[in-house]
Amino acid sequence: MNLRFYPYTINLKDEFSISVGSRTTTPAVMVEIDQDGITGYGEASLPPYLKEDQESISNFLKKLNISKFKFTVELDSILDSVDNLSADDNAAKAAVDIALHDLVGKIKNVPLYHYLNISKSENVFTSYTIGISDEKSLKKKIALASNYKFLKIKLGTENDKKNIEQINSITDQKLFVDVNQGWNDEHFALDMIYWLAEKKVVLVEQPLPKAKRKEAEWLNNKSPLPLIADEAVQTLNDIELIKNAYSGINIKLMKCGGIRQAYRMILKLRELNLKIMIGCMTETSCAITAASHLASLADWVDLDGAELIYNDIFTGCKIENGKLIIPESAGIGVEKIAN
Repeated sequence: MNLRFYPYTINLKDEFSISVGSRTTTPAVMVEIDQDGITGYGEASLPPYLKEDQESISNFLKKLNISKFKFTVELDSILDSVDNLSADDNAAKAAVDIALHDLVGKIKNVPLYHYLNISKSENVFTSYTIGISDEKSLKKKIALASNYKFLKIKLGTENDKKNIEQINSITDQKLFVDVNQGWNDEHFALDMIYWLAEKKVVLVEQPLPKAKRKEAEWLNNKSPLPLIADEAVQTLNDIELIKNAYSGINIKLMKCGGIRQAYRMILKLRELNLKIMIGCMTETSCAITAASHLASLADWVDLDGAELIYNDIFTGCKIENGKLIIPESAGIGVEKIAN
């Protein structure tokens, strides 16, 4: 096997950059792994709150030697080798993991969900992220997303109630709200969640700072809505620590290290009777499509990352009327369309 990688900059659409602190780009590293004329594609997307950057990804990949393996029968051994190379570097590991799963699916000529023995659902709906802005712009954004079943709204400011009231006045769509650790007091958070429960809100993501585990457990026991951990959970090892503090977890390939680890997290969450959300960073269709193959196992899906950028270099998973159309082609089901 031959591994190649190159840096890439993901450009956010203007209307989305408003909702992420006016950030307009996300650095990334693209990975390609070849065997016998077949190429598997992978991606590491690196938003600011991840500790990794393009240099650390490159340094990790330079240390990786996968040429010694007979790929078709040693996927787990290869991924064990990748995982054991460092304690962190999860986005770098995810890029390699995605590329290897793409490659093995292509070699075996089956789509990834089939390789993982997942029964694909035809009714998986993703949310769409709406950046909060003035009322006129908000109406325009919601009109453009009118075919989505769920909208995802960022909260955690002094204008939270005003923003939700505005959205409710414009649309009857159900809402996911993501607080991004923005509420510091659990009593205030509980009052807000009771208020949100009357405002077409389905779930609340990461209401308190991730370090406030005891406060989150108190809040979870009293909340009328499911509380979903994001920043509070990165990998499989974190689940036991927060199992009483949240109703479920937002699993992201970039956080946990890729498809294999995400699948293991799903199994653990089911064992603990916790809810499953499959989410994403700002990513191209490469990583989004890889995650889409797990979506049938989730209670909620937030895989709109490729819809929020304008320089995607892959085609893959499609979204039609808010529904995920998971590719039937071999591997993860992406094609590269530009350099």
